[in-house]
Amino acid sequence: MTGQRKIIHIDMDAFFAAVEQRDFPEYRGKPLIVGGSADKRGVVATCSYEARKFGIHSAMSSSRAYRLCPQAIVVPPRFDAYREASDIIRSVFHQYTDMVEPLSLDEAYLDVSDSELFEGSATLIAREIKQKILQQTELTASAGVSYNKFLAKVASDINKPDGITVIRPDQGEQFVAELAVGKFHGVGKATEARMKSLGINTGSDLKKLSLNECLQFFGKSGSYYYDISRGIDKREVMNSRERKSLGSETTFESDIDSIEQMINVLNALATEVAGSLAEKNLHGYTITLKVKFDNFEQVTRSKTMPSALTREHEMLPVLEMLLLKTQAGNRKVRLLGVTISGFTDADSESNNGAMRQLSLF
Repeated sequence: MTGQRKIIHIDMDAFFAAVEQRDFPEYRGKPLIVGGSADKRGVVATCSYEARKFGIHSAMSSSRAYRLCPQAIVVPPRFDAYREASDIIRSVFHQYTDMVEPLSLDEAYLDVSDSELFEGSATLIAREIKQKILQQTELTASAGVSYNKFLAKVASDINKPDGITVIRPDQGEQFVAELAVGKFHGVGKATEARMKSLGINTGSDLKKLSLNECLQFFGKSGSYYYDISRGIDKREVMNSRERKSLGSETTFESDIDSIEQMINVLNALATEVAGSLAEKNLHGYTITLKVKFDNFEQVTRSKTMPSALTREHEMLPVLEMLLLKTQAGNRKVRLLGVTISGFTDADSESNNGAMRQLSLF
């Protein structure tokens, strides 16, 4: 890939479940679900590949997962264990490049364009990174290697688990042309349905649209879709960026109208967000609830607190209050999300917390 950027996307395989199976040998080779229990209206955070064979997937209700696979083992998440493994994995990344952009605990982009290792072969670098992760954590990763972020991200999902896929510059445009739009990173279910209603099923269909048509049909995302249909993605790997918010959301397989179930889901989301805050050493003062109803109408409700939110038990009462300020329960809900913003880091918080006050406005 001479003269082109060399981007690697590393994605851990069934990360939470894999950590559990590593730490508890009795779970190995068995369908394992990490998430809330079925009798408490929990949701699946992730599941092992043995469980996926039964049709179980993340964000599915635990009760439905249990119906699909009654013999599945359900365990609550252990975010401390996942963060510990993630720290080791990131230390491996930084042995090869400083240009690392983490997306979550279990995936990241790496730009190795300037690396002289393996005579500049991004493929060989990716293979060695996978081997080192396995040696140091006993966990497998999948890798995508290409000349931009979009193609590297899609490629990492092709040969899971423990796979590696390379998309070269002379293959990119044809690869995208044959790719179903539902496989495009950045195209959610609603956009996929919109595209299909317009007769757009593959990248080649999308490529037929002019830039103006893309903007007309898809708004500000139109230029992104126009570019990626041609194998173009100009986004750079960002190794240091100021994060303005941090959140998690889940889309339900079937719309729900039970407030009790929604609160259980919000608890799971708050737990995940709290784990991410701790990992990044951040404290946030503003919490935002996102609710998308069954007709795709979306509302948000926010509250800024006098003290920083760091743990899920601090977030949940506020989320319950914000939920009651929506029509959730009276209307069916298809998505819930939790976001924290208004950050300070933990060190400055401990040093300057006494001096902080809320804006009058």
